[in-house]
Amino acid sequence: MSPYVLALLLFSLGLGTTMTFASSHWLLAWVGLEINTLAILPLMARNHHPRAVEAATKYFLIQAGGAAVLLFAGTTNAWLTGQWDIQQATHPLPVAILTLALALKLGLAPLHSWMPEVFQGLDLTTGLVLATWQKLAPLALLLQIQPANSPLLILMGLASTLIGGWGGLNQTQLRKILAYSSTAQLGWMVLVLQFAPSLTTLTVLVYIAAATATFLTLKLTKATSINMLAISWAKAPALVALTPLVLLSLAGLPPMTGFMPKWLILQELSKQNLAPAATLAALTALLSLYYYLRLTYAMTLTMFPNNIAGTPPWRLPSQQLTLPLACLAIATISLLPLTPAAVPLVAL
Repeated sequence: MSPYVLALLLFSLGLGTTMTFASSHWLLAWVGLEINTLAILPLMARNHHPRAVEAATKYFLIQAGGAAVLLFAGTTNAWLTGQWDIQQATHPLPVAILTLALALKLGLAPLHSWMPEVFQGLDLTTGLVLATWQKLAPLALLLQIQPANSPLLILMGLASTLIGGWGGLNQTQLRKILAYSSTAQLGWMVLVLQFAPSLTTLTVLVYIAAATATFLTLKLTKATSINMLAISWAKAPALVALTPLVLLSLAGLPPMTGFMPKWLILQELSKQNLAPAATLAALTALLSLYYYLRLTYAMTLTMFPNNIAGTPPWRLPSQQLTLPLACLAIATISLLPLTPAAVPLVAL
């Protein structure tokens, strides 16, 4: 792909998300989401592989359907309330339709089934964009409408944590595992969204750091399945020693950074008298923990035959820029002591 075309597509990707962030009118928010979708499609299909083209087609159909339902809900809200303003979405019917449309665009359960198939057809770099940047605009709209007293959000959050953990148990392809991981993490974000929006923002930031470190690690080691993880130690021994900690941070184990948002979310749910929901969310996190431990086991505790062909790769310098990966890995592992500083910000 030409660097000029790539620069234009990346600019459009940023423009679409920024337009959705900045808009207070449903029509402008919809335009931002459409620009965002159209900009990433050529990036998804740039490999000219049938699986990539299939993934781009599936993604386009799902996102176009979600955008159409979103526009319909915005029009219905204008018809019922006379307002196109995003903050004025007060009628329960359009708010419920908007929530479902944004859940489809995000990949929340039970509207998640497109995500593993789309991820599997992409390379790891585009998958990273899809798992992080592409979630920001729909989440920003969900944060703006803030459906109050919405059992729908709590049900979708619990379903996402459950299915995101359950779906990844029998997978061997890393991209599908990361797709289910993304669904599970989105469930945690949505669970607390109506009670503490700033806590959702904190969870998004921690997830972006951990997911970026994970995707970049897999890209560096050229691993796409669990079996390929077993030979990754020969390519980057120091990185492979750190990666299990990054994966356990994604799982939310102390003393890694990923424990911070889950700890605060469970605390907030308990404050809102939702102890059963908090208990169920904590139990479903164990399902996700199982497949993160599988990846950890395959990467560090499984040794392939130590033959001559397998040992030289670590001596060859990597062509990938590793400074962002190092910074994000350290941030993902070691920022839990900053929790006391984050609590006042979350309480705002």
